[in-house]
Amino acid sequence: MQEEITLARDVEAIQIPSGDTLTLPIGTPVFITQRLGGTFTVATSGGLARISSKDADALGIDITEHKQKQAEAERLKDAPVEEQVWAQLKEVYDPEIPVDIVNLGLVYDCAINEEDGKKTVAIKMTLTAPGCGMGPAIAADAQSKIMTIDGIDDAQVELVWDPAWNQDMISEEGKMKLGMV
Repeated sequence: MQEEITLARDVEAIQIPSGDTLTLPIGTPVFITQRLGGTFTVATSGGLARISSKDADALGIDITEHKQKQAEAERLKDAPVEEQVWAQLKEVYDPEIPVDIVNLGLVYDCAINEEDGKKTVAIKMTLTAPGCGMGPAIAADAQSKIMTIDGIDDAQVELVWDPAWNQDMISEEGKMKLGMV
């Protein structure tokens, strides 16, 4: 059974599935439904919302696990850039699904370009449903995680709809997490 948590301070959140920004006021009761990729999906009386790890303290949570993920990213800093990019993308989650966007099969292309001494990353990804209002938030999350990689000057994440996503695109690891195998 999930424990009710009362927010210790006002928190900026993203409403799910609309993607609208809202403020959850101090004292709001919430239940954490998902805790992945450095974000928290919470159930409120007004529906679901996503809270960033920077606001974990308002939930009374120590973000040690998130710091461990950051340490893992630091360990990868000497790995090839493409490996670092894929590792960061595996830290991005749809707030309603407990599988990262890579294992969901949402990332269609990852291109790393170097021109005039600047290194850029271009990602093409889709969503499980074209009408999902969280698309811009998920894309922004992917972009911000990529931008944490040393030596990356710019990252662009484009939402595309062709080919249309389907469950066959989910990796074996993703299917196992979802109980599909």
